[in-house]
Amino acid sequence: MTSDPTNLTGSGTVFDDGERLQKVLARVGIGSRRVCENLIAEGRVTVNGTVADLGRRVDADTDEVAIDGVAVGVKPGLVHYLLNKPAGVVTTADDPQGRPTVIGLVPLEPRVFPVGRLDMDTEGLLLLTNDGALTHRLTHPSYGVEKEYIAHLDGSPTRAELRRLREGIELEDGLTAPAEAALLAPGVIRLTIHEGRNRQVRRMCDAIGHPVIRLVRSRIGPLADRRLKPGEWRSLTTSELRALETAASESSGTRPGPKRSRP
Repeated sequence: MTSDPTNLTGSGTVFDDGERLQKVLARVGIGSRRVCENLIAEGRVTVNGTVADLGRRVDADTDEVAIDGVAVGVKPGLVHYLLNKPAGVVTTADDPQGRPTVIGLVPLEPRVFPVGRLDMDTEGLLLLTNDGALTHRLTHPSYGVEKEYIAHLDGSPTRAELRRLREGIELEDGLTAPAEAALLAPGVIRLTIHEGRNRQVRRMCDAIGHPVIRLVRSRIGPLADRRLKPGEWRSLTTSELRALETAASESSGTRPGPKRSRP
């Protein structure tokens, strides 16, 4: 008696439950069903770290799916919002002091949470999602997805002060990682960092003697949107989500390669 080859992963284990992998991938926008079948046939898709075969069934709630080593969120009901946070709004789900929160600016259902934090006076782009796996990759120190800020300063930094920002600033919680710093106009810099310390940009600028007057986050990894007005939000496009997942994977420096189980 032989088993149905469309139900094998290569390890001899039969998967009768769940949805077919190509259907799940198509549903989350990877491509048409045929495109997803080709990706699987080419050995580019893994499930729980093992190369998947055509016909593999998955439990989208629990199985970890990746394409070319990049994790793909396939759990049903995931949403990803990009918000242009205005000043005066706190980055929490609830505020005991009754101040407006970022949660109040996006749909209440499904419940989402901010990825990282922007302090109350900082403006700009903030990601909110119910995708726990992606949130972990974007906020864990080992991944280091870059964030870009436009900072309006008290005074204009010299070349030597910009060099200090690029090389790292000694703060009370340690030396900052090298950053990208450029003078855009007198008293205005673009600063790109890969860490997520509390009020890091403000503290770095304080350290060189130029306190921040206004701070705007202009980019999160590959995500930027100059048309999004303060207080407005939108859902990420499929291509933006894939780019963000790729950035999180590449930034870790530990992208796992596909592995095939032995029969």
